[in-house]
Amino acid sequence: MSQYLIAFIVGGLICVIGQLMMDLTKMTPAHVMSTLVVSGVVLDGLGLYDPLIDFAGAGATVPITSFGHALYHGAWAEAETHGLIGIITGIFEVPSAGISAAIVFGFLGSLVFKPKG
Repeated sequence: MSQYLIAFIVGGLICVIGQLMMDLTKMTPAHVMSTLVVSGVVLDGLGLYDPLIDFAGAGATVPITSFGHALYHGAWAEAETHGLIGIITGIFEVPSAGISAAIVFGFLGSLVFKPKG
């Protein structure tokens, strides 16, 4: 039970940070999203995101900061294998399944629901 509570609290805190960024600043949702992705990259670069995942589980892997974590891991792994060109290809390799799923489910959702416009 405590694992669920920790995941809920950590994931909720990440979301609260994003909401506060929108409420207390003039940042748009796109700016907040970009900032959270970059913060995931920075935390991973400092070696702090993997311990956060070990501690919070889905509370750290579900929010948008995890996308930055995945981008960093993909770029780093490919850079070690293929050098500089690996950085460019690696950012697409690891998160590609998530990006593909978002596109497919977004398309399926558009078939089921009528967009407002």
